[in-house]
Amino acid sequence: MAPSAVSGPAPEPVLEIDDLHAAVDGEEILRGVDLTVGPGEIHTLMGPNGSGKSTLANVLLGNGAYDVTRGRVRFKSEDITALPTDARAARGLFLGFQHPEEIPGVSVLNFLRQAMAVRKGIEDLSVLEVRMAIIEWTKRLGMDDRFTERYLNEGFSGGEKKRNEVLQMALMEPDLAVLDETDSGLDIDALRVVARGVEEVRSTRPAMGILMITHYQRILRYLTPDVVHVLLDGRIVASGGPELASRVEAEGFDAFRALEESRG
Repeated sequence: MAPSAVSGPAPEPVLEIDDLHAAVDGEEILRGVDLTVGPGEIHTLMGPNGSGKSTLANVLLGNGAYDVTRGRVRFKSEDITALPTDARAARGLFLGFQHPEEIPGVSVLNFLRQAMAVRKGIEDLSVLEVRMAIIEWTKRLGMDDRFTERYLNEGFSGGEKKRNEVLQMALMEPDLAVLDETDSGLDIDALRVVARGVEEVRSTRPAMGILMITHYQRILRYLTPDVVHVLLDGRIVASGGPELASRVEAEGFDAFRALEESRG
């Protein structure tokens, strides 16, 4: 959960999304998203297929296929709306993919070395330093460090891909992690393992904010959010505590759509 309130000025948000509009191939998908994540907070974004969840994740990543037509994204008070992906990663923004890509010919070790070099701003990061960090974190996450010799995600099970994403998050030491449907395709045992891994990373980086994108409530049994948002048709139509996720599970997204229509 978020750090308890203390006297003095409030800490600056990790992420501020202000009136964000975005389009793909000329079709507007996001229609005015407003969202703020504070240090140490977990925010969950729920919505049906086609609501704009993955579009938001891609815009935060800086995917050039998505055009921001209005609004802005600030990361630790800096406007990053126009920054490329590598510059965002170097500043401490991490995206865990819904469907991590397989990259034949690129070992997990080499991929992690390149990613860590970008984050740390060290062009020629030593292999020894990377190996030592991997050994530490694979042990903490209950993983076999030998898998780093395999090609990235090639032949990995769904659970292995998601655990590899958590390992990347640990090594990248982000200030904000955007987890795009991390629970997708996982059985209950794999889901527990991944959730425990996220909590292990949070124990090391308690000020890290998380924006967790999901269809379902089940991952919230293991990662309790501070705030839950419902995204429909490119807009956030409701925000609340964990109880809002229970309402989504009980009533479905159509109940929120009907409520929006009744508001005119």
